[in-house]
Amino acid sequence: MSMLLHAGGQECALEDLQTIPMPAETRSYKPVSHYDLALNIARVAGDLLSGFSLHKSAFGTARDGAQLFGIHTFQNDQTELGLSIALRNSYDKSLSVGMAFGASVFVCDNLALHGEVLKIRKHTTNVMADLEMMIITGVLRARSNFSSVVDDAHRMQEIDISTDGAYRALGHLFGHKVLSPRQMPVALKEWKQPSHEAFEPRTLWSFYNAVTEALKSSPPQSIMEKHIGLHQHLLPNQVSWQS
Repeated sequence: MSMLLHAGGQECALEDLQTIPMPAETRSYKPVSHYDLALNIARVAGDLLSGFSLHKSAFGTARDGAQLFGIHTFQNDQTELGLSIALRNSYDKSLSVGMAFGASVFVCDNLALHGEVLKIRKHTTNVMADLEMMIITGVLRARSNFSSVVDDAHRMQEIDISTDGAYRALGHLFGHKVLSPRQMPVALKEWKQPSHEAFEPRTLWSFYNAVTEALKSSPPQSIMEKHIGLHQHLLPNQVSWQS
């Protein structure tokens, strides 16, 4: 899964998370291990998501490991989309522990996140006691969100979008700060010349994936909100992009 992070970010393996030094605990601050968080979410999801198996995991860090963004993707044999659980964490108090849920497109690892970011907990004294139950609650929510994203994907595949409609949609997403100035030309290029044959049809689904390809360069502190914002802005205005 490609995650091209800005601001010196880099991809890493699960085992690499163990080598990142954790900050010292204080009376009011309790750090959450990047490694333990990623491992526990995968374990709980594996136990609770009947019919799914873990397909792959990917992680990216920024600020010399102080910020983490990761994705666990599970699969079943009923759809070409994978159930994805995105996670984030920080060692510098810049981010609360958080998760978001949706789907991943196997052909390109593009994300389709739905709903909102579940902010599990601030890094305060009792965070570890609360974390396990909140992960369970989040994983159970993931399955419901996955069904919604699959339905949305099927609907978008049936909606033709014109060239002018795509240009209007790009402007709309830029105006609402879903796409950055640097991401705009990436999304436009992917729309005009898709990297994957599956997105050659001129549909809203192809456009959606052109944008999510561009969003891979989003930094950890905003990548979840960017993907959720895409979903929230694109689908309610689908009629506007058709003509």
